[in-house]
Amino acid sequence: MLQDEIKKVGEVMKKAVEYTAKEFDGIHTGKASPTMVENIMVEVYGSTMRLKEVAAITTPDANTIRVQPWDKGALKEIEKSIQAANIGINPSVMGEAVRCPIPPLSGERRRDLIKVCAEMAEQGKVRIRTIRREAMEVLKAAQKKGLITEDDLKRAEKEVQNLTDKSTAQIGKDLEDKEAELQKV
Repeated sequence: MLQDEIKKVGEVMKKAVEYTAKEFDGIHTGKASPTMVENIMVEVYGSTMRLKEVAAITTPDANTIRVQPWDKGALKEIEKSIQAANIGINPSVMGEAVRCPIPPLSGERRRDLIKVCAEMAEQGKVRIRTIRREAMEVLKAAQKKGLITEDDLKRAEKEVQNLTDKSTAQIGKDLEDKEAELQKV
């Protein structure tokens, strides 16, 4: 029972780390990537949907994202949504697709993006610490009910802390990698 709970905590922490890494992917580094626009919300067919659900997103070259909707009637809405997302991309409709040229990053914009990444990393670490706190509460409650011994509690707390340390270290490493990527010209 105890090992299963610790395993669950590890899986939840892993998902939190993966979520933070996915958020980092959404930060544009001067190189075109579909992840920069795929989660932009678009108003089509009377509802709001993610861009990746209504169009094919490709990168024909390192400086361009091409968005080709399944339905050509959605072109203008897609263009408006990308502009409204305020991610520093100025889209234009070309034929049956929306072309999004990626502007080069200025030094100031790079510093701003590094700050945004640091904030995302801190939010990820807060999620990890929240998971740890909840796991510790569950362990202490189980010990009070007599379901686990004092020794098992101490061992489990140590394992949860190790998982926490590994997870926060991974977020820190991902942040360092993203900062290095942003500083590369």
